[in-house]
Amino acid sequence: MATIESARITIDPAICGGRPTVTGTRMRVSDILDMLAGGTTADEILEDFPYVVEADIRACLAFAARAADHPIVSAAA
Repeated sequence: MATIESARITIDPAICGGRPTVTGTRMRVSDILDMLAGGTTADEILEDFPYVVEADIRACLAFAARAADHPIVSAAA
């Protein structure tokens, strides 16, 4: 099953050094996350970057949530 970000987020070694980007752009997922973390609103991002749509911002957030949700595996003692 495809996730929300699968069509909106691309990882291509030839684009931005393989960092995740919004599909069809050179806008890195980390750029959008950094702007949101810094207090920029989604509406401001959409206004400043007309090639980004609201679904792209949601996909970046979903991508980050999945990246942060990893199990901690520890070796048996």
